[in-house]
Amino acid sequence: MLRFIYVILMNLFRAPYIIPKMRKWADHPEKYSEEERYKLVRHVIYLMKRSGKIKTVAYGEENLPKEGGYVMYPNHQGKYDALGIISTHKEPCSLVMDEAKSHTILVSEFVDLLQGKRLIKDNVRQALKIITEVSEDVKNGKKYILFPEGGYEFNNRNRVCDFKAGSFKSAIKAHVPIVPIALIDSYKVFNSFYLWPITTQVHYLEPIYYEEYKDMKSKEIAELVKQRIQDKISSIL
Repeated sequence: MLRFIYVILMNLFRAPYIIPKMRKWADHPEKYSEEERYKLVRHVIYLMKRSGKIKTVAYGEENLPKEGGYVMYPNHQGKYDALGIISTHKEPCSLVMDEAKSHTILVSEFVDLLQGKRLIKDNVRQALKIITEVSEDVKNGKKYILFPEGGYEFNNRNRVCDFKAGSFKSAIKAHVPIVPIALIDSYKVFNSFYLWPITTQVHYLEPIYYEEYKDMKSKEIAELVKQRIQDKISSIL
């Protein structure tokens, strides 16, 4: 949390320029392409990383499907998780985020630039709508980040909690690859009192294609993805 405040303070002089620019580009997707908006998001993340002495190293990028849409399912550690993935994922992608946490300054601009989905927890009807929208998007080639744990604990020390089976319905419905992602030390960036220079890890694991999971129940898929992520983290730490 202290690093988050530090990063904000170190970039205050940029705020009067960069935040209005982000808002303008987010509000006018007809003028700014998906690639342009994604490039702007990555540039802002780069500025945050540089000022906060944050380094993120990616492994397994060759595992990402070369064509079509897919859904990435990472373990959830804190506020930096999506930023770490986006900073290493070269092609434009979007995300599904808790609606209650998505309206603060800068976060709102990130979500809107990526044309992300805001999920209202405990609203079943809205959740079904989001599942359908994400499913249609990935069918058409879009990439998404979706956190199946649904939340995180402060300073979780790389623990992986249970995955929600419903999180996988968009991928199942679209018949697209599921890409497990193992995040390591991501919690240290904004969800701990760790202030020294930090290197986080993003591990793109081998995708699980529809042919592999088509006969499985969503609960079984959730357990499979969780286990693969846990195994990767355990093999490193």
